[in-house]
Amino acid sequence: MLSFFKEYKRFAIVFLAISIIIVFIIYNTLNVYQPLPIYQPTMVSTELVDSTLQYKKKYHKIADFSLINQNGKTITQADYKDKIYVADFFFTTCQTICPIMTDHMAKIQKEILNDNDVMLLSHSVTPEIDTVAQLKRYAKKKGVNDKKWNLVTGDKKQIYDLARKSYLAVKDNPFDGPYDMIHTENFMLIDKKRQIRGFYDGTDPAEIERLLNEIEILKEEYNR
Repeated sequence: MLSFFKEYKRFAIVFLAISIIIVFIIYNTLNVYQPLPIYQPTMVSTELVDSTLQYKKKYHKIADFSLINQNGKTITQADYKDKIYVADFFFTTCQTICPIMTDHMAKIQKEILNDNDVMLLSHSVTPEIDTVAQLKRYAKKKGVNDKKWNLVTGDKKQIYDLARKSYLAVKDNPFDGPYDMIHTENFMLIDKKRQIRGFYDGTDPAEIERLLNEIEILKEEYNR
């Protein structure tokens, strides 16, 4: 009888060990890390992409830029070097989707306030109206933290080219003059290599939650 229980005990230990291994394998199979896509111009609606890039299938990156923020400081790609950031396009006098987008960007700012890897960047599509003084008033009203979030203005052609050729984020407006844009509700997630890793509806709270979650997924990519 005693030997039977010894054999049973040995069997139980082996069975338990095999069960743990199987559970571990299943868990890891179901939780395989899935990196975020790297968006190329061919993956985006043609109305948001400059015609010169609509064929491009790889190697797309955000171009160099030099713009002025709400404090009159020149902001370049160097300020975002080795950073993950969320970008959008707006204008301070917009009364439709922009207030919602800005409030949602403020929510993101709150979530990433103590995260040194993540920043925000909002481009004005009406730089002739959005002067440094105007951006500063808007920044104070919306609770912008200068260390985390730049509202930028500058040369209209440069902003237009960034919107259409880099961020793939706005529609062309050929009826109102050169370099006029119809901005969209899009937020873009940009990685440390200046690649687009996600598009989100900046007016949709559920999309903001998805964006925050995918920031964490992107951060995990750099920890592997």
